[in-house]
Amino acid sequence: MKKPNRLINERSPYLLQHAYNPVDWYPWGEEAFQKAKNENKPIFLSIGYSTCHWCHVMEKESFEDRHIAELLNTYFIPVKVDREERPDVDDFYMKAVMAMTGHGGWPLTVILTPDLKPFFGGTYFPPRRRAGLRGLDEILRAVAELWTKSPDEIKRAAEQTSSVLKGLYTYSEAGGETPYNLVVQGFDSLVNAYDDMYGGFGTAPKFPMPSYIEFLHTFYFVEREQLALKMSAYTLEKMARGGIFDQLRGGFFRYSTDRIWLIPHFEKMLYDNALLARVYLQAYLLTHRRFFREVAEATLDWMVDELSSSDGGFYSAVDADSPEGEGAYYTWRKKEVEQLLERELAEIAIKAFGITEAGNFEHGKSVLTFAKDVETLSNELQINTDDLVKKLAEAKAALLEARQSRTAPAVDDKVIASWNGLAISACSLGYQVTKNEKYLEAAVKAADFILGNLWKNGRMLRFYRNSAGGAGFLDDYAYMANGLIDLFQTCFETKYLEQSLNIVDGMLEIFWDSQGGGFFYSYEAVAGVSRLKDAYDGVMPSGNSMAAWVLIRLYELTGRSDYLEKANAVFKCFSAALNNHPAEHAFMLQALAAYLKPRTEIVIACDSRAEAEEFVDIVQRFYHPFKTVVLVGGWNKDELAKISPLVADKSPVNGLPTAYICENYACRFPVTERDELLKAVGWHG
Repeated sequence: MKKPNRLINERSPYLLQHAYNPVDWYPWGEEAFQKAKNENKPIFLSIGYSTCHWCHVMEKESFEDRHIAELLNTYFIPVKVDREERPDVDDFYMKAVMAMTGHGGWPLTVILTPDLKPFFGGTYFPPRRRAGLRGLDEILRAVAELWTKSPDEIKRAAEQTSSVLKGLYTYSEAGGETPYNLVVQGFDSLVNAYDDMYGGFGTAPKFPMPSYIEFLHTFYFVEREQLALKMSAYTLEKMARGGIFDQLRGGFFRYSTDRIWLIPHFEKMLYDNALLARVYLQAYLLTHRRFFREVAEATLDWMVDELSSSDGGFYSAVDADSPEGEGAYYTWRKKEVEQLLERELAEIAIKAFGITEAGNFEHGKSVLTFAKDVETLSNELQINTDDLVKKLAEAKAALLEARQSRTAPAVDDKVIASWNGLAISACSLGYQVTKNEKYLEAAVKAADFILGNLWKNGRMLRFYRNSAGGAGFLDDYAYMANGLIDLFQTCFETKYLEQSLNIVDGMLEIFWDSQGGGFFYSYEAVAGVSRLKDAYDGVMPSGNSMAAWVLIRLYELTGRSDYLEKANAVFKCFSAALNNHPAEHAFMLQALAAYLKPRTEIVIACDSRAEAEEFVDIVQRFYHPFKTVVLVGGWNKDELAKISPLVADKSPVNGLPTAYICENYACRFPVTERDELLKAVGWHG
């Protein structure tokens, strides 16, 4: 029987996957650092996450290899990190590897001096040289020899890398002003990066980039720039019809390995799907195309049904691999479909989902796509559209049932605070648009779970798995605060606004840089270099971008000018970055637009919630990125008035539900008629 190493005492599924390796792993912490110093050995740092395909490969090939384990245990102090538990450590050393090699990814492999300074890095390495890749065995032997013979040379290289890294995290409020023209420059940058043939941005591998899409929606709203909406709609359609979208169950895979959204990397992440559900809902509100709503609903249904814990929090991810191999759970041979479905349904499914004899994936299998719309398929198959829709649903249900008999990929059941904040936002908007109670219930349960288990004594913890653990980072605070604002503006329970304010005050206390402006990402310095501070908006918004957005939203709700001043200080801190790389800060540019452009506040006053439902529905179901919506009545006015000056003196007129609309610091006459409200908000649903 295998003997476990120290990782057996950890809670992270990723670390536990390595608990029976022959490698003498340490978790990130003082014990490992002190041992490295005492024994004067370099640290072998390996960073990954539980649903990563190549992390699994390296674990099986290298870390189960007795020879590799002997090298690591003899000449190094091996340390394992789950990037989802310690995103600060991951970010710091990812930047180091990028600086040293020009590329990065996971698994991340870094070798450090005992004082944690990096001097060698890469990603996946096979155990022995293969297909042009250096083997881990020769790397370890070479580093061990160099460490013995030329330690000063290694230390000089490590110092140089650390100096470069320190510069990457140096920002100052002296950066300057941030005019609206930066927002226009951001749009121009996205136009230049846009793939007008297949949608999206850049080439392979191609990521969905919901921050870009949300920025395009905002830019369209502010400028009425049709190209922005066209780019968004085309991208969203191409993605949803491609293999990156799970055509049977809903939900998006991590990214496409090709330019055309055909073959995905098969892991499914909570954060991708929460962010994508939001932008599909926004696209539906902007275009009224039901297809976008259906994709959003399928994505939310998958999240709620497959990732919700019984306690209420959302799990993190679904693995890329299953026992039969990557993608095996999701792909189909043509013969399988023909045997499973009766003839007509098989013909429809094969045509609709692009299934071929040769397949588009490995071993003659096909990743399902839905390249043609129902009307086109109806004409090609010569089947009535309504009948085709019914038969497609029947075929999908049968295929899904058969798929569920396969061995499913593993679920990473960590509940991460920040990602749950994104899920709460997505489910809140899902309820606003569809009125499906399931989404509101999921948002409330997740919020209550996080507040009950991860918000302790004015501090946010990072994750929950059997128990709470890890200090929270900037994004844990900012994303959760934003999710609670969205939930408050959905169910109008004052406690969620109160908790959002509490979280933001904690965020300001812990992370605000009183000297340089902006927020630090981490609560402590990594490798003794500096506390991380960043604003790069990748697939997820940066903590600073979301924090600025939240501060503006809370200013609207509370009138606290210090929140608005702090948001402006964030923009000033990163003004040089916004000028130099606007598209890489798309969500911050969205927040900047909210700061500079007119914002709208809508207060609906009523005697009972039931009679105000129609008004609430109207104001929730028109797209406005900078709107604040509050419902006030006898049940919540006293407690809400203590927080929000918006509700002061707001009462129903003549006993009727009344909408008070203010825009750009000017208010209109109160509205009590449905048609007047529709006209006032410009809603055409």
